[in-house]
Formats: sequence, C-alpha cells, structure tokens
Amino acid sequence: MTNATTGWHVPEEDLRAYARGELEPPMLWSADTHLTACAHCRSVLAAAGDPVRLDAGWERLDAELDAPRPGLLESLLVRLGVADHTARLLAATPALRGSWLGAVVAVLLLTAAVAAGQDTTGSPTLFLALAPLLPLVGVALSYGPVLDPTYEMAVVAPMHGFRLLMIRTVAALGAGLCLNGLATLALPGYGLRALAWLLPALALTATALALTARLGPVPAPLLVGGGWIALLLTADAARAGEDSPLAPFTAAGQGVSAAVAVLAAGLLVLLRDRFDVGRGEAP
Repeated sequence: MTNATTGWHVPEEDLRAYARGELEPPMLWSADTHLTACAHCRSVLAAAGDPVRLDAGWERLDAELDAPRPGLLESLLVRLGVADHTARLLAATPALRGSWLGAVVAVLLLTAAVAAGQDTTGSPTLFLALAPLLPLVGVALSYGPVLDPTYEMAVVAPMHGFRLLMIRTVAALGAGLCLNGLATLALPGYGLRALAWLLPALALTATALALTARLGPVPAPLLVGGGWIALLLTADAARAGEDSPLAPFTAAGQGVSAAVAVLAAGLLVLLRDRFDVGRGEAP
C-alpha cells in the first residue's frame, strides 16, 4: 500500500509473514530496510505479531548481546572437554594473562642469563632462589578479593570453594612450573642441579595455600615468601664456601622440601571446608 505523505509501505500480508518468519528474500531484505525508518510499518508489525513470540525473541537477542565472547584460551579448554563455567573461571585467572606471563618470562630470562654466565662448578644460586617464588606469586594472584578482579564472579560459581581454589591453583602453578622448566633448559651446564627449585616451589605453594585458610589470600603468601628469603639469607651466611650450594638445594634440603610439601598438602585437605566460610569475603 502507499501513502501520499510517507510514500511506500510494506503490505500488511508481508508484515504478517515477516512476523511469522516466513517472508522470503528479496522482499525480506526490503522489509528489513524499510522497517528501520518507518514508524507506521513498525506499529503494524507490532499489532500483527505474536506478543509472546516477540518477547521471547527479544530475550534471546539480549542474552546473545550480553554474553561475553569466549577468548582463545577459554575456547581451547572447552574443545578439550572442560565444562563451560570451569573454562571461564580458568581463563579469567589473573596469573594466566599475557601481562603476567610476559613479566615472568622476562624475569626468568634475565635470571637464567646471569646464572649461565657464572662458573658452572657451583650452582645457579640466584635462579634457584627466585624460581620457587614465581609460582607462589602466581597462585597468590589467582584467588581472593584483593588481587583477583574476577573474584565476585568466582565466588557465586556453583562449586565448592576448595574446588575453585584448586582449579585456579593448578592453572597458575602449571603455567609457572612450565615457564620455570623452560628457563632451566637455558642452564644445561648445571645438569640436574638446575632443577633444585622444583621441590621448594611445591613446598612454598602448598604451605601458602594451607595458611590461606587461616590468614587469608594475601598475608599467607607474603609470610611464606618472606620466610623463604630469610631462610636463604641464613643458609648463605652458614654455608662453607662460595661454590657450595645453599642448604635448601642440597640433598637434605630437597628431602625437607618434599616433606613440607606433603605435610602442607595434607593440612590443606583438612582445612578445605574453611574456603566456603563467608563466600564473597576473604577466608
């Protein structure tokens, strides 16, 4: 039909077909273009359409527009069989962001370069001292309302607080250990001595997680990290010579680290229910 003032309008039969989703191209394209500029045809379409179906369509459109686009990591995790909500929580882990991983890589490369330039008759002391701290910091960034910008989303996730903590921890710890392992490859002259950071890293992380249940997600890693630095300073003052390894990197020290890691992991399991106390607040 036509109108002397507004010109051409979409016929009512076509508008009814449009409302039912039955209008075929090219008339469909013409109607789409015309409806964006014609209030009269939009009012006719509203009267001709099914209100329930129209509301449902708007709800689907709103949901699609509001839904966040999955990133590369999240899409990869879903393809590997990880549940959607778990993949989203993993992808949002601060310690998996490019900025943090890039900073870790830069620190490890510089430290490995310094260690590689030293005499390989001793041990890469600086690298071994620093490497256990990086996974600890990554785990500390991954849980808690202070350091995790997605904490509010995480605490309303339909899962046990301890499981949420373990998901984030495994992701951050896995990334940190992988980067440390790659940096270790840059120190072939030291052999297995360059891997002496692994057990201390596990011990520090497990201890910090166990203490988090009591102290909170920020004080616990700070306390553990400070204790590690104090231990290294004490061991450095007590060692026999410059070429001898620090106590934590000897066979006895490695055994102590393994024992601490096992004990801390057991304590963490015993305290797992504390991570559900006051969800939305620090444990």
